[in-house]
Amino acid sequence: MAKAPRRGPYICGIDAALDVVSGKWKGLILWELDAHRVCRFAELRRALPGVSEKMLTQHLREMEADGLVHREVHAEVPPRVEYSLTEHGHTLNQALGPLGAWGSERMRREGFETVDVAETSHG
Repeated sequence: MAKAPRRGPYICGIDAALDVVSGKWKGLILWELDAHRVCRFAELRRALPGVSEKMLTQHLREMEADGLVHREVHAEVPPRVEYSLTEHGHTLNQALGPLGAWGSERMRREGFETVDVAETSHG
């Protein structure tokens, strides 16, 4: 069972921010949705090598509850579900930009390898 989101009290703003991006995949989900605007579940799963269906579902639900992700179900057969960032999600992704730059510099400095993610067709 997923833990209920914390609602404070927080020690500081970093504590409150990390509360909503905790977990290995949330930052990557934010990045992927920002890059492609709208993604279906299978597209997100392909774009995030190693994420399980269960973990992706859990993180998307938590991010929706935190107001970061919008989930839209289209009344079709079979149903089509699309995910996109809310304005709140976009602002969080922008705030994470400097952290991503710091991480890129660290990878360069330490000589870390990156995962080769094949381009997926979105849309």
